[in-house]
Amino acid sequence: MKQTKYLMNPGRLSRQDHTLKFTPVDEDGNEGQPRFLPVNQVSDLYVFGSLDANSALYNFLGKEGIAVHFFDYYEHYTGSFMPREYLLAGKMQVEQTKHYVSGKKRIILAKAFVEGAATNILRVLKYYENRKAGGLNEAILTIEQLMTLIHSATDVPSLMGIEGNIRQTYYSCFDAILGETFCMEGRSKRPPQNELNAMISLGNMLCYSACLSMIYHTQLNPTISFLHEPGARRYSLALDMAEIFKPILIDRLIFRMVNKKQLQPSDFRMEVEGCLMKEAARKRFLKEFDTSLKETIKHRSLGRSVSYKHLIKLECYKLQKHLLGIDAYKPFKAWW
Repeated sequence: MKQTKYLMNPGRLSRQDHTLKFTPVDEDGNEGQPRFLPVNQVSDLYVFGSLDANSALYNFLGKEGIAVHFFDYYEHYTGSFMPREYLLAGKMQVEQTKHYVSGKKRIILAKAFVEGAATNILRVLKYYENRKAGGLNEAILTIEQLMTLIHSATDVPSLMGIEGNIRQTYYSCFDAILGETFCMEGRSKRPPQNELNAMISLGNMLCYSACLSMIYHTQLNPTISFLHEPGARRYSLALDMAEIFKPILIDRLIFRMVNKKQLQPSDFRMEVEGCLMKEAARKRFLKEFDTSLKETIKHRSLGRSVSYKHLIKLECYKLQKHLLGIDAYKPFKAWW
């Protein structure tokens, strides 16, 4: 089975027969022990250290359908190498474009993404409301009231405003869930100003990359979106998909690791460009994220166990059916 591989250290990536060879290189140019990755076992690569590779290597990755997602020194997602879209179909491209251009069709899908995200946010809050015996009920009621406004929204900008208010209310609950170890102090991005914001930023970018990888394996065009505005140099459909899965995949992961003391204030450092997670902590975070993607649940409709990673792909398939007029899209809503 193909798996995501994480390259944390600077090094050189090359091809050796039908295997990827990663050779770590330290600051003085000294090479470490090579690591061999059979190409038939790699679905995509997440690169956190500087990577030395040539065009021949990327040609090889492209032919094998292996995406590469890049993160800079400050843990910011900087871009992806995506192989040629091997599943793109003309009819799907036309229908996806039609649904974006038509305000009536677009708002239906945009509302579904916001509804799915808000429902999963409520699921997380209600879980911790019961577990921690109070403190979150007022926020839950506020979000439920905001959700009643979703269906009356007439355009995407007003819908984004509702979504922003829901998420702001949600983030205000993080301090109550996490206790005194970490404080939210408001959401800050690029750069994150404290430890909790650093966790959220890294996690959200990982979720975005996972959604992008799954979209690649469908007929959907990742640049044509419905909630977020399509723009240059970004795969905005992955942003739409990530909204649904961030509460379940990322926020639950953060809460679990902090409450189990797998992340401590000493695992972070402040720099001019903001707060950063130290390398050892980042490796733990990535390991837990990868474990979460592989975790399985019993799917109600399919009647079998599927991984969270596969849930994202199923969401893409549901969107495809909607665009082709086969079945109305209903967003994924966690039931546990």
